Amino acid sequence: MKTALSLLFLFSLGMHSSTSFGAVPDAIRATQLAMAGATLSAKEAQNLEAALEKTPDDKAARIKLLGYYLVPRNTNESAKSACRKHVLWVIKNHPEAEISGMPYTQINEITDPDGYSEAKKLWLDQAKAHAKEPAILGHAARFFFANDRELAEDFLKQAQQLEPKDPSWPDLLGHLDALQDSKSSYRKALEQFEKAQSIDKIGESKFARLDNLAKSAYEAGDIDKASKYANRLLNAADKYPNAWNHADAIHHANIVLGRIALQNGDLTHAKQALLSAGRTKGSGQLNSFGPNMSLAEELLEKGEKDTVLRYFKLCRKFWKLGGERLDQWEKDVNAGNIPQFGSNLVY
Repeated sequence: MKTALSLLFLFSLGMHSSTSFGAVPDAIRATQLAMAGATLSAKEAQNLEAALEKTPDDKAARIKLLGYYLVPRNTNESAKSACRKHVLWVIKNHPEAEISGMPYTQINEITDPDGYSEAKKLWLDQAKAHAKEPAILGHAARFFFANDRELAEDFLKQAQQLEPKDPSWPDLLGHLDALQDSKSSYRKALEQFEKAQSIDKIGESKFARLDNLAKSAYEAGDIDKASKYANRLLNAADKYPNAWNHADAIHHANIVLGRIALQNGDLTHAKQALLSAGRTKGSGQLNSFGPNMSLAEELLEKGEKDTVLRYFKLCRKFWKLGGERLDQWEKDVNAGNIPQFGSNLVY
């Protein structure tokens, strides 16, 4: 069993967005700013830090810095300290902001126990002070997904009681179940996603959810449903060419269908599906965190080196940030080894 569904996809779900960024959904706008921050030079980051001292409520600047520190905070103490400062400021001052429920404002209990303790106290205080505001309860829940499942579930259920007809809550409960990474938990996740789908009235969000339905059905071992949802996702992509997840939908639908084909012994279809997954135009998520490698790994186990190398080449067109990893994976494959794909087995 692979690792659970990607936390990235979970946190980038647009939910209860405000109008502070105009017509662009807050989660997407926040992701764009954070991705821009990831490309800042050290000098540019220093300038933003200095500017924030004068204008601390500049959300765009702070989000860029959160993006800048996202990767180095894991290995650099200075970056971790700087990132922690911004995370705590956001939780304390703007728990309603969409960035507060995204991975850029996560603090890991293991790697930064002191920071996590401070953030936890702030979130508990905010949840108590805003007990009737489901958006803030949702952001609090998402903060605790990785470190305190029971607390996350409690906040989600509080929010669900306030908004029983909002599909966001069974959506997130489904993701929480999926994180347990077992067939039984994926079956529970599938039930939650199907519940969300049944009460959702918005075509585009129903389209987006087909991704989670297909992946959770596959991991639950319900191949018929996985095939049904993946095909629906692929067919519906033409109807929503401007959807924020259009490229992700094509990518993930092909990955699921390819894995099903491989499981059924249809190697030709599996290889075609992998290459189709690589021909997507790219998206915020794919461009930043990269493509899914689960089907590539399974094909390598079957000795399909050439197809996987072609897939890497296609992925280079949209995954500019992953050049070094792709270089290493190519070396591994050419050496006859299966790369350590890590989190790219779930993105």
